[in-house]
Amino acid sequence: MKRNTLLLIIMLVSIVTSAQETTPVYGNNVQTVQPKIMVIPYTKEGEDLRTILEEDVNKRIAITKIKEAFDNRGYTTVDFTAKLKAVNADAVFSMDNKTDFKSQIIQSSGADVYVEAEVNVTFSESGNQVTLILTGYEISTGNSLSNKIGESGKFYTNDIGKLASKAVENCAEDFLNTLQYKFTDIVNNGRSISVYFGFDQNSQYLMSSEVGNQGLLLSDEIELWMEEHAFKNNYHIQGTTDNQMIFDDVRIPLKDPTTGNNYNTNKFALEIFKFMRSLGLTIGRDIKGSTIYITVK
Repeated sequence: MKRNTLLLIIMLVSIVTSAQETTPVYGNNVQTVQPKIMVIPYTKEGEDLRTILEEDVNKRIAITKIKEAFDNRGYTTVDFTAKLKAVNADAVFSMDNKTDFKSQIIQSSGADVYVEAEVNVTFSESGNQVTLILTGYEISTGNSLSNKIGESGKFYTNDIGKLASKAVENCAEDFLNTLQYKFTDIVNNGRSISVYFGFDQNSQYLMSSEVGNQGLLLSDEIELWMEEHAFKNNYHIQGTTDNQMIFDDVRIPLKDPTTGNNYNTNKFALEIFKFMRSLGLTIGRDIKGSTIYITVK
């Protein structure tokens, strides 16, 4: 009897210890990975990202305080000012390329997330105030991850640094909690993209056309491939007709499972290209943010 009781105690301790080591979500272990973040200033249409901080000391102070808040919470951050100077030294980025400059510096940052910070400083007789509007975007897809507004409150001081710190204090915790929750979901369940399959007006193919060695319908071949290549087989078909097939939620991994390198929409589009070529099809592909457009010619 004592032996059976001892065995039961050992089993219970083993079960409790195992349960404490990992937290299951839908049968998979949660993996919490903090994103690398770069904070950039919000720019209105026509404003140049390269000069906006040089011309506004208040925005420089606010951007620095936001970065410091993230650093203090253990996040790895990319210094926007240093990255800006490095890119400015590259002759490839000319002053005539304003519309593309923002995306170029973001893509070359090495960060997972960029936080766009709109800084408004209000001076009045009843006190001065800093208002921050923070929006976090995943760099690979451009999807919004977190949005928060922080206000310093009105104080009789011209120390914009203190007001900016107060505004950051009032929103950073909620902002980062939301951002981390969304990013952890991406790590564990993949990032969401959309894929549209269509046909050129002169194409001889339809979704009901038989293709490949097995003579399956094109729509069936595409779904079988998507089932195999979507992250954890997670995808959703919005609809299929003879002229198009729409996947409105396909999950792709944050990292390439083979190499460990960053994985993005472009790489998934390349895999689709190779698959369609294996069926003997010629296609065109266009990528806009988190959406891939495939056109069968």
